Amino acid sequence: MRKGIILAGGSGTRLFPMTAGVNKQMQSVYDKPMIYYPLSTLIRSSIHDILIISSPDQLPLFKNMLGSGRELGLNLQYAVQPKPEGLPQAFLIGEEFIKNRSCTLVLGDNLFYGEDFYKDLLYISKLNENCVFGYRVSNPEDYGVVDFVPPSDPYDLDVVVRSIEEKPSKPKSNFAVPGLYFYDNTVIERTKALKPSKRGELEITDLNNSYIKDKKLKVKLIRESAAWFDTGTPDAMFESAMFVKSIQSRTGQSIGCIHEDVYRSKMITQRQFEELVDSLPNSEYTQYLKSKYEL
Repeated sequence: MRKGIILAGGSGTRLFPMTAGVNKQMQSVYDKPMIYYPLSTLIRSSIHDILIISSPDQLPLFKNMLGSGRELGLNLQYAVQPKPEGLPQAFLIGEEFIKNRSCTLVLGDNLFYGEDFYKDLLYISKLNENCVFGYRVSNPEDYGVVDFVPPSDPYDLDVVVRSIEEKPSKPKSNFAVPGLYFYDNTVIERTKALKPSKRGELEITDLNNSYIKDKKLKVKLIRESAAWFDTGTPDAMFESAMFVKSIQSRTGQSIGCIHEDVYRSKMITQRQFEELVDSLPNSEYTQYLKSKYEL
């Protein structure tokens, strides 16, 4: 069974002074902590075993907030990132956690939304494929950009990646690579073979290129009905919060509601769900669950 990792480290310098005392993934995006959204992404991928990686001073905050995950039907574990040394570092830190399983990495400040997207997550999660995602943007030069052989069906999974370039001056496509990566178990050995870049970090683009070299990386284009936010700047946090508020107000459906997600994903029973909701403090979040499920 596939395992999941949430990388929730980093200094959050772009969000200073908001992050002067609290990790950015502990900040709120509208009505929930930021960490709820990537956790929801893994839950919607039917992933039960999840490792949360953060800095030594911030990790206890996540433990206090989320605990063991047992009441959610999850197995939450925690690991320290002594200092940020690149995204692939997560696989070295999580080597004993991953063991011989395939793995999904999601960045702690990435928010995804879309019912069709959630269906795609489930499908990909069940496969032993190495897969990144492509999201159409108007400013690809600000992102890692994926180039691929144009498929007959733009939403087919069998889209082979030709290259991924980090913030290219002349992008080969308009598709950015979000912070969500599906890999097989060779990811650990591939990461160990990486050399630090000029900025002294292991680069996720180099890891992806090792799969591309072996023709073992595919890209799933995210449907236009879905949304992706990298909430790493104040403007992006505000925009994502307004998006969440708008969708929830219009549809009555909560985004990033992990207590609902585990129930919908059949990780807990009806009775366990009822007991879980009863144990929550009285809030709009709790009232949403009680009202929707007539508890």
